[in-house]
Formats: sequence, structure tokens, C-alpha cells
Amino acid sequence: MEAEAASCLLLFAVAVAALLTGFPVAFALGGSAVLVAAIGSMLGTFDAILLGSLPSRILDIGLNPTLVAVPLFVFMGTVLERSGVAERLLITMGQLFGGLRGGLGISVVLVGALLAASTGIVGATIVTMALISLPAMQRARYKESLSCGVICASGTLAQLIPPSTVLILLGTMLQNANTQAQLRMGIFAGDPVTVTDLFAAALVPGLILVLFYVIWIAIRAIVEPESCPPVPMSVDERRSLHRRVLFAMLPPLALIVLVLGSILSGLATATESAALGGVGAVLLALLNRSLTFERFRDATRSAMSISLMIYAILIGATVFSLVFRGFGGEDVVIELLESIPAGAVGATLFVLGLMFVLGFLIDTFEIIFIVVPIFAPGLIMLGVDPLWLGVAAALVLQTSYLTPPFGFGIFYLQGSAPRLSLPTIYRGVIPFVAIQLLAVVVLALWPELVHWLPGLLSG
Repeated sequence: MEAEAASCLLLFAVAVAALLTGFPVAFALGGSAVLVAAIGSMLGTFDAILLGSLPSRILDIGLNPTLVAVPLFVFMGTVLERSGVAERLLITMGQLFGGLRGGLGISVVLVGALLAASTGIVGATIVTMALISLPAMQRARYKESLSCGVICASGTLAQLIPPSTVLILLGTMLQNANTQAQLRMGIFAGDPVTVTDLFAAALVPGLILVLFYVIWIAIRAIVEPESCPPVPMSVDERRSLHRRVLFAMLPPLALIVLVLGSILSGLATATESAALGGVGAVLLALLNRSLTFERFRDATRSAMSISLMIYAILIGATVFSLVFRGFGGEDVVIELLESIPAGAVGATLFVLGLMFVLGFLIDTFEIIFIVVPIFAPGLIMLGVDPLWLGVAAALVLQTSYLTPPFGFGIFYLQGSAPRLSLPTIYRGVIPFVAIQLLAVVVLALWPELVHWLPGLLSG
């Protein structure tokens, strides 16, 4: 067992070193795994038989019907990003709540939630809101750090509120982890965790997180009123406000009902609803008269680039996972988790804490593809509910967009507003990182928040 543990540590060390050098993630994971496997084969510590299943594993990734939803949802998000729907929403919602102290910040959070349920792409949401809402918040004399925190945190809602590419990938990984755990325990009963289940399970926690953000802004408005003053509005703007809010909200709400409604009602699978969402996004852009040939071409190219990146990382992570198993890593992980005090609770805290720490250094997708296949089977064998684990992991992984030094949400914001200093953005996002971790604690205390909607839908 000591030789197996040493080999696994070497595998992780080489992979982390490759990632920190800035080498492309897919090649860093797959290349480091092949290199360490070659060393292990020469030393006689690596079982190369498992690598024989690599071609079929890669083929399964390409043919997996659930993973087909990823490029479709990405396409939906890239089209909506260029459709002008977000701009109209932000302007009208800002005027609707702007008369209240902190109202403009609350409107940004609510629009972030609506965009999260429409696009599912964090980067697109943050950039869109930064370009539109940041100037408005600056004109309203909002405290700069608060504006930065609200925009970044609202953008990360796209990772938790379905439809989300992160939830699709987590659901796929947890399905495989649940199967591995059952095989090791000799149990072949129980319903598998599906992406639809994870979408339903994440919806209520996502709305609770939105509520927490709104409460924090309201507290700031009371304690530090000068940080988020009200926004004056002319009489003419006030007269036409309700009509403009209605026309701004109806298109994205219709798309949300089309996509989420078809999934949660069981009328369509995640892949089928993603196809509906893509068509719906194109129709919305056409109705908004904003879909030129150039914008459509840019949207499809962006969707292709993002999707290829995700699939490449997934293939690299598959190689990494097989090599890890070839070194006997599964037994090492199970022994490690069983040795942690407090049983399943302690082991879960360890894995979620590891995800949080890795979020300071690497991207969300990388964490999913490295940590979940390795640790999730062991946690499930200890009795941890895979559905709760998926939602809790999604919440923790949200922080990776906000934690320095490599928080991508921070870089998206600064790239959209270069004059913002990094210390200012860091001060703004820290309270929202704490709020996201608080939401994990709330789920641990009341796990029925995760199971209520899936149970209701299943009857």
C-alpha cells in the first residue's frame, strides 16, 4: 500500500506541476499520466491492463447522449450573449428596483439569476453584466468594491442554477462514481443519479443563494447606505416602466420555461431540451433583430471552441483516472477516507475542502475531472448521498471563480473594465465567497432542501 500511495502522490505532483506551468489542461492531465505510467511500468508498480480500455472510454465520451447537451447549451448561451436580451433586462430591472437603496445591486443579482437559467455560461454572464451594469452602478455612485462583488457573484450563479454545463458534467461523473461504488460493494440496486435529478436538486439551493445575495445587499444598504444609494428616475421613464419590464422579461422567461420546464416535467431529456434551447435562443435573437450573420458566426465559433475545450479536458482526465486506478489509487483513496475522523462527515468535509483549496489554483472543469472520479466512489461507499454531494460540490466550485490568484470571474471582470484594480475586486468578492460557503453549511444542516424538488417531481 505504501508503494501505491507513493505512486499516486507522484502522479498528482507531476499533474499539478504541469498545470501550474500553464500547459494546456487536457495535455497536462493526459501527458503527466502517461509519463508516470511509463515510469511505473519500468518499476513494476503499474498495472497497464486498464489502459487497454482507453479507446472504448474515449468512444463512450463521444457517444454519451447526456454529454451532447454540453455543446448545445453552450451554443444557446453564446447566441443569447449576442442577442441584446441581457442588455434590455439589466436596464429595465435596474430602473424597476433602482429607486430603493441597494435596488440597483439587487436588480443585477436578479438579472444574473435569469441569465444563469438562460445561458449557463459564467464568463458570458459576467462580461455582459460588467459592460452594461458597471457603468450604471458607477454613475449611481455605488462603492466600487461592492459593484465588483455583486457582478462577479451574480455571474457565478450560471454554474449552479440549471441548465448548467457544470451540473451536466457533475451528473455524468457521479453516475460513473455511483456505478463503481456499487460494483465494489456488490450492490446493483437503486436508481442512478441522472442529470435531470441534479438539475431539480440544484434549483432550490440556487434560489436560496440568490436570496442570500439580496439579503447581503440589503444589509449593506442599512449599515453603509452611502455604498449603494438609490437611482433617480424621470417621470416619463416611470410611466412606461411596467410595460418595458414586461417586454424585457417575457423572452428569457419563455426560454427558461421551455428548457427547464421540459426537463423537470419529464417531457424531454437534458439533451433534447438543450436542442430546444438552442432553437429558442436563435428565435429570440431574430425577434430582437440582433442576429446578423457575423454575430451568428461568432456565436457558433465560440460555442465550438468552448465545447472542444471541455471534451479535450474530459479525454485527458479519463487517461489520468485510468492511470490512477492502474496504480491501485482506488484502494488508497478508500483507506484515506476511512482514516479521516468523524466518518462520512469528516471525509466529505475533506473532499469539499480540497475542492475549495484547488479553486485557488485551477479551473472548475479541471477540479471536476480530477477530484470527482477519484474521491466520489469512496464517499458514496461511506454512505454519502450522490445527489447532495453533486449540489454541494457545485456550490463549492462556484468559489473557484472568485478566489485569488486565479479566480476566472475576477479576470473576466477586469478584462471588461481594465481600470479596476485587483485589490478592489478582491475586497468585493470576499463576502460573496463566504456566502457561498454558508450555503453549503445550510445544505448540510437541511439536506431536504436538495431532495424536496426531485422527490416532488418523482411523486
